[in-house]
Amino acid sequence: MGTHFWGPVFNWMIPIAAIADTQKHPRIISGKMTLALTLYSLTFMRFAIRVQPRNMLLFACHGVNAVAQLTQGCRYLHYHYGTKPEEGE
Repeated sequence: MGTHFWGPVFNWMIPIAAIADTQKHPRIISGKMTLALTLYSLTFMRFAIRVQPRNMLLFACHGVNAVAQLTQGCRYLHYHYGTKPEEGE
């Protein structure tokens, strides 16, 4: 019950917040922060596999966060750079 357990448990707040934010309007998404959190999670997914003993709880946490951040990134891109509805629609 050391840092191999408690670190990932508290780290779950990041993906939980990202998943909750998928219900909010995409105009509030920060593209820079979404990119940073995606890269952060991908980096720590690799770390969780490379460290001995492997930390699968940390890997799962960052895997969920990477998917949530990629979802947010797609929402951001679609909102800001996707097709705009025509006037009057």
